[in-house]
Amino acid sequence: MKYTKDEVLQFVAEEDVKFIRMAFCDVYGKPKNISIMADELPHAFAYGVAIDGSAIAGFGRDVHSDLLLHPDPATLSLLPWRPDQGRVVRMFCTVTHPDGTPFEADTRSLLQDAVTEAEQAGITFAFGSEMEFYLFKRDENGEPTRIPYDQAGYMDIAPEDKGENVRREICLTLEQMGIHPESSHHEEGPGQNEIDFRYSEPMSAADNAITFKTVVNTVAARNGLCADFSPKPMDELAGNGMHINISAKAKDGRDVLPQVIAGIMAHIRDITVFLNTAEASYRRLGNHKAPRFVSWSRENRSQLIRVPAADAVHRRAELRSPDPMCNPYLAYAMIIHAALDGIRRSLTPDSPCDRNLFESSDATALPMLPASLTEAKQQAARSSFVKEKLNESIWKCYV
Repeated sequence: MKYTKDEVLQFVAEEDVKFIRMAFCDVYGKPKNISIMADELPHAFAYGVAIDGSAIAGFGRDVHSDLLLHPDPATLSLLPWRPDQGRVVRMFCTVTHPDGTPFEADTRSLLQDAVTEAEQAGITFAFGSEMEFYLFKRDENGEPTRIPYDQAGYMDIAPEDKGENVRREICLTLEQMGIHPESSHHEEGPGQNEIDFRYSEPMSAADNAITFKTVVNTVAARNGLCADFSPKPMDELAGNGMHINISAKAKDGRDVLPQVIAGIMAHIRDITVFLNTAEASYRRLGNHKAPRFVSWSRENRSQLIRVPAADAVHRRAELRSPDPMCNPYLAYAMIIHAALDGIRRSLTPDSPCDRNLFESSDATALPMLPASLTEAKQQAARSSFVKEKLNESIWKCYV
């Protein structure tokens, strides 16, 4: 349910809500928040809540560091793990300067701008993510270890799969927050898990991705475990991916998915630094099972983009290179811009590569994703497309 401002005020008054978490992200997608008391909420809606951005990654400036958070009432959600008495709710916020102008490093606003541009072009996007994470044990002092929670493998079941109850608790917690997981299972690595989401419009999908990581970390800690979303937690283990399923519909009814695929492939090297933000990301991409060739397929999961078998309603493209450490607002925004460019220029993807490229002698003829974070930064720095779509403050943080 999406709330209005008046409905939020009524909910807070009737449901014994005492604390409101004003949530936002730094430029790299790390969640941040400031809590206000319930009686401060009308002022927050009218004027915003002041914060000092000087110590926040990508926000920091020694002068003119005052910023305002403006809560989005549509994103109201109870935090189920907090007490029933004196409840706690959370709303995502946009960030502005004191004069009301948008803050240039607010990636949530950047995604909204991309969505608006798409709507003006007659295109609506929907995203559904598949997020992988590891569960590691903690030592007697409560500190994280590198010992996986179990030794199960892909889609194994209990008792080998010890993460079954943890995933159940995560899914039920998300449902209580109005977020609907689609499926969950044990992944390839020992202690590795995956939870997939239903499609939603881009802003909700990005908000849900941020919420998901918070819920996983919270539930893991409640079970005496540590969750790890890093792209390559251990060199000998499978990496964590964040596969992004993309649906695009044109108001005039034409099929634009081929142009979406072609646009993403045309710009994927330029935007990889925003999808794979850590040096470990490129160790994952160098793995023999990870996508690193700029190609697409209807069958083979080793390709960069896969078009899974599905009925017309669920037809989509699955982008397989991103990992969970990316900022979903920025990642989705750049994907939308690349897809729109493919649609505007009527680009056509090359023929599908329905074979295992790691075993093919002709694989070297295909372009590849950057091999390192340094190479990805250099590629983005040379890109006129990236410079056109990103303001300088965000561009400098990544490049």
